[in-house]
Amino acid sequence: MTTGRLPDHEQRILDEVERALRRDRRLDRRLRTGRLRRRPDLSRVTHYRPHVLTVGLWLAVSIALLVTGIVTSRPAVIWTFAAVWPLTLFAVFRLVCRWTER
Repeated sequence: MTTGRLPDHEQRILDEVERALRRDRRLDRRLRTGRLRRRPDLSRVTHYRPHVLTVGLWLAVSIALLVTGIVTSRPAVIWTFAAVWPLTLFAVFRLVCRWTER
């Protein structure tokens, strides 16, 4: 098989197919949204600015889960606390950083 130019009739068919694909909006949307990023976008995490009420809610939920986990010793409660606590600490840390920027 040669790597030369396509015959005219095949080139016209290829051009028609390409035009039809460019007009297909659904295909275009799927191709645009189907791309995977190589690295996660950490800019959203670094620019997170929690409100005092949000941090208060996280702290209340964490303390309630801590007390409930100590009293009941249920694994589900303990694992839920283990999942919520780092998020609470991160929110508190970001809030303290925001307060000290001023």
